Amino acid sequence: QEKLVESGGGLVQPGESLRLSCAPSGFTLDYYAIGWFRQAPGKERESVSCISGTDGSTYYTDSAKGRFTISRDDDKDTVYLQMSNVQAADPVIYRCATARSGPLPCDYVLQLSPHHGSWGKGTHVTVPS
Repeated sequence: QEKLVESGGGLVQPGESLRLSCAPSGFTLDYYAIGWFRQAPGKERESVSCISGTDGSTYYTDSAKGRFTISRDDDKDTVYLQMSNVQAADPVIYRCATARSGPLPCDYVLQLSPHHGSWGKGTHVTVPS
């Protein structure tokens, strides 16, 4: 089954760092843009960051700018989300996603709904207040 698999979540104290990983299963990332999203219980899903599959350009939402860094390692076929100075929040699920219909831009990937594209099941990040 072709899917994305996230890892790296866990319990992290405010101010600490955490690195999330997103790797494909059953396909390769190739030139696909990869987006990261997060959702807390009872809240809407929000986009966090995205990295292009063609030129490596990156995009961050305002909440992620300056604290999160997205990168991709083509040798390991993995995309990372480095989270620094993590802030207290409700338990949050981080998911990665891509659109495999071509080398689509981040603007498109960040608009994906869970019913479209390829998504991972997510990894939990908990930051106690």
